[in-house]
Amino acid sequence: MTTSSHTAAGLSRRTFLAGSGAFVLGAALPARVLAEAAGAGEGAAAMAPAPGTRVAAFIEIGADNAVRFLSPFVEGGQGIATGMAQTVGEELDVDPSRITVDYAPPGPDYLVVNGMRLTGGSFSTRSSFPVVRRLGATARDMMLRAAAARLEVDAASLSTSDGVVTHAATGRTLTYGDLAEEAMALTPREDVALRDPAAFRWIGKPVARIDVADKSRGLAKFTIDQVVDGMLFAAVVHAPYYGTEPLSLANAADVKAMPGVHSVHTLPGAVAVTADSWWRARKAVEALDVTWSDPAPSGIDTVAADFSSAAMRAALAASTAEGVSVEAEGDVDAAFAAAAKTVEAEYDAPYLAHAQLEPPSAIARFNADGTLEVWLPNQMPDAFLKLCAEAGGVAPEKVTLHQPMLGGFFGRHFTYGSGNPFPQAIALAKATGRPVKLVWSREEEFKMDAMRPLSFTRFKAAIGADGMPTAITARTVGEGPLGRYFGAAPDSSMVEGITEKPYAIANRAMESVALPHPVNIAFWRSVGHSMNDGFYESFLDEVAEGGGQDPFALRKALLAQSPRHLALLDEVERISGGWKRGPYTVDGTVRARGVAMASPFGSETATIAEVSIADGATKVHHVWVAFDPGSVVNPAIVKRQVESAVALGLSAVLVEQAVYENGQRRDANYDTYQVLRREMMPAVTVSIVESGAPMGGVGEPGLPGVPGAVVNAVAALTGTRVRSLPLANTALSGA
Repeated sequence: MTTSSHTAAGLSRRTFLAGSGAFVLGAALPARVLAEAAGAGEGAAAMAPAPGTRVAAFIEIGADNAVRFLSPFVEGGQGIATGMAQTVGEELDVDPSRITVDYAPPGPDYLVVNGMRLTGGSFSTRSSFPVVRRLGATARDMMLRAAAARLEVDAASLSTSDGVVTHAATGRTLTYGDLAEEAMALTPREDVALRDPAAFRWIGKPVARIDVADKSRGLAKFTIDQVVDGMLFAAVVHAPYYGTEPLSLANAADVKAMPGVHSVHTLPGAVAVTADSWWRARKAVEALDVTWSDPAPSGIDTVAADFSSAAMRAALAASTAEGVSVEAEGDVDAAFAAAAKTVEAEYDAPYLAHAQLEPPSAIARFNADGTLEVWLPNQMPDAFLKLCAEAGGVAPEKVTLHQPMLGGFFGRHFTYGSGNPFPQAIALAKATGRPVKLVWSREEEFKMDAMRPLSFTRFKAAIGADGMPTAITARTVGEGPLGRYFGAAPDSSMVEGITEKPYAIANRAMESVALPHPVNIAFWRSVGHSMNDGFYESFLDEVAEGGGQDPFALRKALLAQSPRHLALLDEVERISGGWKRGPYTVDGTVRARGVAMASPFGSETATIAEVSIADGATKVHHVWVAFDPGSVVNPAIVKRQVESAVALGLSAVLVEQAVYENGQRRDANYDTYQVLRREMMPAVTVSIVESGAPMGGVGEPGLPGVPGAVVNAVAALTGTRVRSLPLANTALSGA
């Protein structure tokens, strides 16, 4: 039986360790050792079971001195494996390049994110940094105590270096692997001292990525690369309207007779074919003559034939439903009554697809003993394990969830049901009695991807006689993924980036109005911040203009009592060569700049964008980002993350939009769904400012400042304030 290379490697290594007397701080301890430790109150079993505290669940050290760390977080290009290796290696005293980082299996030990386990929300490093440091330090202490007993010396006389314990007085050395069995018998201490940050060798340094070599050589295995003995390949075609069902197949027998075809199936909202190759399955399923049910009126999980993005936007704007207060401060009514001037504006942003390069895929296999195995890219393994159990009709303890490396995040792997193929793969494996590998074509992905919600906010501000804002209100209408998937009410993912802004505007009244979308929605990189910070920062420029203020100077005035934010404005001004709004001319091109702030995921950013207009379209020449995540583990990875977030933010503000027309999504592939092209990518300068504040997120915070900075630059250059994204929908002319 062939499974994924990751799984096979993991099993063989565990088998080796169990019979080798190795120091296994891991999940596959020999039964004898576990029993003895439990009886004596010693060893790994004596550790407290609270998530993130049992060293045994995370670290394995073999007799060959190889080190393996089982990470609660999945690698998907963001560099978390390298960060984990740096952090545990720092305290364990092992070079990160020697540490193998694998994805941990589901289980209570890994629920380290507020009692959950997820890779997302820019939370992986900041949620686990203290935990992983302590795990490494605890394991090192056990090695030192084992060596002291073996050498009959005081542990204080010993030192470590890259997995080797040295007794300087006698020159004797022992590797961690040499000490495995003795160390295993010790009780881990809870009061182990951590390394002084001033002595860090790897944390805070641009350590090279440990996953690059395998990726460069094609050895990294994603779900689409996995192979299981005896598996069938499957392809699907989904209903033309979301929420409709297949009623009949006129030519099922003819399709089943096509070369390589194994079987033809109907599924909820789809039809499927299994075959001996994916290409044959796809050609066959696309040949099916399907009669579909008529689309129902728009509702949750149903989209009517007349539904459109334009109609949804109009419905959000027209809503008169009572809102829920999500931020209230001061006396807004009194401030407006005394205002010298008021400013009002409406902003909206479209649905967005994830449009990632990794096609959605899953493998399912039912075994003879009634167990179910699923290979599934996901960001929440414990939650998805339960969903797989429900889909397969088995108990959760009978499910093994294999976690391959992800081919990208962006919130795509948080969703389930119609936005993910694994329930279909499980259903097909059950129906055929064979392992089934299902891959969605690009067209089916674009049809079924759960999208970032279309969003709408109406702002109003009061301006005093001195030109300074005295009050601001915002009414956001729609739905967010936290409300849909987790029942949050009010839904903070609707209003993040509009509430809790750092500006000293004394009177504020922000409200959210729930109006569900009929289409399937999801998280998208930086979630509500991805549009809301752009809305707010663009409107703040309108407030500055209404009060006769320079937008950069206004922000500094409103942040006068916030040194952290002022430092970022000073830094982004410095790296951009000094603030100048424009228009101005560079190499014969008329340009202007815009500025925006954002406070997403525990980090702070200040962004400046420089733009020009060519043939009615916006050209972004340079983006400067001053980024304060409090502290960093790997500055090189942080910069790459910010740069990639800038690219996605530019794509959203310039060209991206997922449009509904006549009840269907307009775009079915990259030929019509526009994303940022290579020639559209500007120069990006990132400056990391480590303020020493609590560690914030990294993967998403670089995005939210980009749309506002670009829109503000366009307004400065053209005099046109674009309030409906993307900019590609508006014909622009230069100054």
